[in-house]
Amino acid sequence: MATLRSLNVGLPKDVSWHDRTVYTGVFKSPVDGPRMVRRLNVDGDGQGDLGGHGGEQRAVLVYQLESYAHWEEYFGRDDLTYGMFGENFTVDGLPDDEVCIGDRYRIGEAEFEVTQPRVTCYRVGMRMGEPQLPSLLVAHHRPGFYLRVIKEGVVEAGDEIIRTRVGPEALSVADIDALLYLPNRDREQLRRSLHIPALSPGWQQSFRELVDDYSAPPTADVTAPAGWPGFRPLKVTAVVPESSSILSVCFRPEDGTGELPAAQAGQYLTLRLAAAPDAPSAVRSYSLSSAPGAAEYRISVKRDGLVSTYIHDHLKAGMDIDVAAPRGDFVLTDDTGPVILVSAGVGITPVLAMLHALADQPTRPVWWIHVARNQAQQAFASEAGDLLKALPLAHQQVFYTADGQRPTAEQFEALGLPGDASAYVCGPAGFMSELTETLAGLGIARDRIHTELFGTLASINPGITGHRSVPPHPPEGEPGTGPLVTFARSGLSVPWSDQQPSLLDLADACDVPTRWSCRTGVCHTCVTPLISGEVTYSPEPLEPAPAGQILTCCARPTSEVVLDL
Repeated sequence: MATLRSLNVGLPKDVSWHDRTVYTGVFKSPVDGPRMVRRLNVDGDGQGDLGGHGGEQRAVLVYQLESYAHWEEYFGRDDLTYGMFGENFTVDGLPDDEVCIGDRYRIGEAEFEVTQPRVTCYRVGMRMGEPQLPSLLVAHHRPGFYLRVIKEGVVEAGDEIIRTRVGPEALSVADIDALLYLPNRDREQLRRSLHIPALSPGWQQSFRELVDDYSAPPTADVTAPAGWPGFRPLKVTAVVPESSSILSVCFRPEDGTGELPAAQAGQYLTLRLAAAPDAPSAVRSYSLSSAPGAAEYRISVKRDGLVSTYIHDHLKAGMDIDVAAPRGDFVLTDDTGPVILVSAGVGITPVLAMLHALADQPTRPVWWIHVARNQAQQAFASEAGDLLKALPLAHQQVFYTADGQRPTAEQFEALGLPGDASAYVCGPAGFMSELTETLAGLGIARDRIHTELFGTLASINPGITGHRSVPPHPPEGEPGTGPLVTFARSGLSVPWSDQQPSLLDLADACDVPTRWSCRTGVCHTCVTPLISGEVTYSPEPLEPAPAGQILTCCARPTSEVVLDL
C-alpha cells in the first residue's frame, strides 16, 4: 500500500548562487496537519519559475522514499530530509518505473493525475549541493513526477494513496523520461506516447517533433559545416563596392583549383583575421550573398566596426583569409508556396542568396521588400532587379527612410501578402522584431516567419533575477593560461582557465549571453555550434550533441576553440 509520508511546502525566495540571485521555490519543508490542495498548488506552496514548473499540469511534485535511500547510498549522505528534492509529496511507494503517465490516484479528499516526469533543472542540484544531480536523476531513472489536480481537497501526511484509474499505453514515468532525454529511443514507444491525453502539452510537442524527425527522409544538417572542420585559407579573388557603405568579397580555394562545397541559401561564413599588424586575430561572421552552388563564395560587409573597416580599407585580391565552412539555419526551406523576403540595409545579403535560389523556381510567388536609407546605400539594386524580372510572379517594394518612407503595418497590408507564405526577415534586431509582429498580424503563422540574428541570442537563464546586461568582457582575476576561447557573436577572445568548470561557466564569467537549464548535459538548452577546435566533456552528456555542435554546460576545451556565442 502506497502512503503519503510527508507533505512539504515552501514559497519562492531569492537565493545566492554563483554570484547571482536565483528566485526559486525548490526549498520545501514538511508541515504538520492537513492542507488544502488546489488546482495550482498546495496551500502555502509556490513555484518560482512558472515557465518550467507549476501551472495546472505541474501543480504537485512527487518523490519517493526508495529514491531517497538510493541517493543516500550513492552520495554517502545521512542528512537528507523530506522536501530536499523540491517535492510536495514524499511517498512510500509509487516508483518511477511502475507509475504510468495518465494514472490517477486518490489521496485524502483529493484526486490527481500523473502528467509528466520532473523537468531537468539545475535548482534541484543547487538545493542538494550536488551539481550533477539533474543528470543523475535521468541516468538513474529516478526523476520523480508531477500531478495535475483532478479534484481539489484536503490531504495529510499518513493518507493512503489509492490508484483509481490506469493510464493508457502503460508507459511509466521512467519510460517517458528516457524517451525525451536519453539516446537510442524506442520508436514504437514514441508513437504510443502520442496517445496519452494526460501527458502535458510541452512533452507531447517534443515527442511529436521526434516522431516527425524519425518519419522524415534524411536531410543535411544545416547547422553543421558543409565542407571542412575549423578554418582553412581561402584566396580573395575580388573586392567589389556594392553601395556607399557595403562591399563584397569573393573567395576561391587557396590554390585556385577544386570546388567549394555548396552553401545553402541564407547561410554565412565565419572569418578569422587580424585587423592590424600586431593585433590578435578576430572572428566575425558575414552572410553569403552569392547564389547557392556558385563557383566562388561571396560575402557582403557593411563598414561599421574595427574588423569591417579593415576589410573595406585593406583587403585586396590575392590575399589569403582563414574561413570556416558555411553554416547557419536561417535557410530557404524546401517548400513550394509563396515566399516573402524582407530586409533592411546589409540584411539584404542572405535573402539575396535566397532570391538567387528562387530564380530557378519561376512558379513560386515572391514578394521582395527592402528598406534602405537612400538609393546610394541600396546595395544590389540592379542584381535583385534582374532576378525579379525573371520571376513572372514577383512583387517588389523598396522603402527609402531618408525620404520618410518608413514601412508601416498599413503599407504591408496594402501589399496583399498571402497568409500561407513563408517569410524570411533580416536586418537590425528591432526591425526584425517589429516585422515579425507585423507579419503575424497579417495572418502569417509565426512558425513560418524566419529571422536571422548575427548578434548574441537572447539569454535563457531560468530563475536568475536582477542580472545586469553588460558588454562581454574578460573574466575578473588573473587571466588563464590555457587554449584561447573565442565567442564569435560577442567578439571576445579569452584564454581558458582550469578554474572554470565548463565553457558555460567561462561565458557566464565574461557576461556573454548564454542559454541553459540543467547545466549537466541533459536538456540540450545550451547546445552551441562549434566553429573550430575540440572539447572534452565532464560529465559526459547523456545524449551527444548534434554534429558540429557542443553542450557548453559540461564541455572544456582541449585546443583553441571558436564558439558561435
